[in-house]
Amino acid sequence: MAVALRCFRHLPSLLCRSSFAMRRGLPQAPAACPALLLDGCRQSVHQMQLTRQLATKKAKGKGQSQARVNISAALVEDIINLEETNEDMQAVVEALKEDFSRNLSVRTSPGVLDHIIVVTKDGKFPLNQLGQISQKSPQLIIVNMTNFPESTAAATKAIRESGMNLNPEVDGTLIRVPVPKVTREHRESLAKLAKQSTNKSKEALRKVRSKSVNQVKKFKSKVSEDTIWLLEKQIQQMADSAAAEMDKLLAAKTKELLG
Repeated sequence: MAVALRCFRHLPSLLCRSSFAMRRGLPQAPAACPALLLDGCRQSVHQMQLTRQLATKKAKGKGQSQARVNISAALVEDIINLEETNEDMQAVVEALKEDFSRNLSVRTSPGVLDHIIVVTKDGKFPLNQLGQISQKSPQLIIVNMTNFPESTAAATKAIRESGMNLNPEVDGTLIRVPVPKVTREHRESLAKLAKQSTNKSKEALRKVRSKSVNQVKKFKSKVSEDTIWLLEKQIQQMADSAAAEMDKLLAAKTKELLG
């Protein structure tokens, strides 16, 4: 009993110094303090930190449409990995950026055909693994299928159905791909495709957000409502940031396509 009383006498000082816990770590407990009481102190400090963050953000948010939340990932690592969530969202943004670069350009080059998927009897393969692609002139791309002549028909079909407005012509094991002149109609068609790709990416982003929020909600019975609110707010902010980045990519691509 005497040991417990000595430990409780140290509790106020531990809690008072909780504002420094982020920078300096938790205070050292007295040597005689039982592990159970020490765990209780740590949980109290942890909760005070999150509650203080919530109170601060709500106070700052009065009269404002948005209140920024920035939770230390280390404080909630047992609930959710915020860094992993952010990486998943950024991966969706990077995939959209790559799609824009590879498939939505008014400047046709051999590289735009590289990753067209060809369906053969042996499986699915990128076109550049089956044929040698080269550009003979600004208006003509050649795909040499000498190494896999049996896949010439499948490659031709894949190019025609790629959605790139290409009409390939077969000459033995050579596939000639005339490059159409860039018309205003074609530019507008590409701009619509860019919008569609962005919407699909935003849907993928929402799935990442929903998955993360559901992960947080699993801990409703174990942590406070304030903690859940903070985490959901943080996840939404990361999703909003990624969506804003997508909008900027779309605006830049639309400007490039339409001139």
